[in-house]
Amino acid sequence: MKLVAPLGIYGLWLRDVKRFLRTPSQIVGSLVFPLLFLVFLSFGFGGAAIPGLPEGIDYLQYLVPGIMGFTMLLGASFAGLAILSDQDVGFLKEILVAPVSRTSIVLGRIAGGSTTAIVQAVLVFLLSIPLGFEIAGWLSIPLAAVFLALIAITFVGFGIALASQFSDSEGFSLIVQFIVFPLFFLSGAIYPIEGLPTVVQYLALVNPLTYGVDGLRAALVGSSSFPLVVDLGALVISSIVMVALGAYLFERVEAV
Repeated sequence: MKLVAPLGIYGLWLRDVKRFLRTPSQIVGSLVFPLLFLVFLSFGFGGAAIPGLPEGIDYLQYLVPGIMGFTMLLGASFAGLAILSDQDVGFLKEILVAPVSRTSIVLGRIAGGSTTAIVQAVLVFLLSIPLGFEIAGWLSIPLAAVFLALIAITFVGFGIALASQFSDSEGFSLIVQFIVFPLFFLSGAIYPIEGLPTVVQYLALVNPLTYGVDGLRAALVGSSSFPLVVDLGALVISSIVMVALGAYLFERVEAV
């Protein structure tokens, strides 16, 4: 019986991190789209009256945590594509027949994908500071880091679960486009969900990213729609569910 192997998890994590750092095009590509949203939306709607925007919070302050959440979603899609890329070059087959459990493989991929997604979100955060973004206090950084980690685990786990059901990157990319953008727009990332129709608000409430963005906003800006414990609890549950789902579906992948 194959057991969870810490060295196997570490090896896969290290491989993903090294591959990310050695491909500047992936780093730049993962940042261009979120930064375009950040720049154009912040300058285009900076002075607009947006229904539901918290009093005393300008639009840039409101927007940055949402764009960080969007960056995490894109990072999750890269994690899923990495699995399919490994399948194309034969590396996936090699690790599937290695003397480590499938759970170790999933945990290693989640650790690597989460790390790279967090790096991307931190870069977006740092680049937003010259644009005028100000955090509520530097002591809130550890709390923001917790939310970033939970968002990453949730959606990287989801990306791995989804990728395990595909054999080609083209089909996976197509489905991801139909999933990522609805999750993004229904998370309150770029406008308050309080201003949405009631039915759409209910959809937003079952979206894990809604609580991730709201938690980041509470930590970095000091304003949120839900109590902090609700945001944290929802993300803990979603991360556990997605890791379990990813491990279950990956167990069924054939080593061919």
